[in-house]
Amino acid sequence: MPRFISWNVNGIRACLKKGFIESMSALSADFICLQETKCQAETLPDFSNFGYEYSYFNYAEKKGYSGTAIFAREAPQSVSYHIPNHANEGRVVTLKYPAYYLVNAYVPNSGDALKRLEYRTRSWEPDMRAYLGELAQELPVVYCGDLNVAHKEIDLTHPQSNHYSAGFTDEERSELTLLLESGFVDTFRHLYPSVGGAYTWWSYRSMARERNIGWRIDYFVISKELLPNLKEATIYPDIYGSDHCPVGIFLDF
Repeated sequence: MPRFISWNVNGIRACLKKGFIESMSALSADFICLQETKCQAETLPDFSNFGYEYSYFNYAEKKGYSGTAIFAREAPQSVSYHIPNHANEGRVVTLKYPAYYLVNAYVPNSGDALKRLEYRTRSWEPDMRAYLGELAQELPVVYCGDLNVAHKEIDLTHPQSNHYSAGFTDEERSELTLLLESGFVDTFRHLYPSVGGAYTWWSYRSMARERNIGWRIDYFVISKELLPNLKEATIYPDIYGSDHCPVGIFLDF
């Protein structure tokens, strides 16, 4: 029964100083998917004693920006690092296994004044949806990461005041709806349709995390065919080291 963990670490070097190894080792996951690693090959920390034989890093061209990684206990059949038309920001790592594809992504933030909203919703999201759909024609897909969107009002503390904020615009939410309607399932919301206060990101300001003023923007989304295999979806708000907390699922094959 593989356990999958996803975490936006907001800088892997900084997170390492805040208990990353200890926290992740305690979870005993088969896969650890990271976003916003913010490092290059030449600044990558030494993970030789982490306990994962296989690791795959995708680096952004811009130093100290973006970046994704997957640590795995089992060797994949293949590895790829991009989706079509989006190759320079280090945002995707895909591993192929006999029973599924694992896709780890750091979805672009629409940014201040929504300056990247058009790029995200008219370019990135359709291309990612097409990519996942193409993979799903061959094998079921496990898609995880910081998707940078709170899908429903239940997924953030103050929905009414954030309808024009990055991560909760109608356009961003509609793109996730389109993905789910194309044959995918939000694992946490599938198992816990009415659970509120379940967040994965909190602002560093105003003691937001201590007050649980947050957003659920980190996900595991799976092909519907994998629903019989889904045994648990978990949020780990008590694990610190980033402004996000890890999320995880169990799949029983």
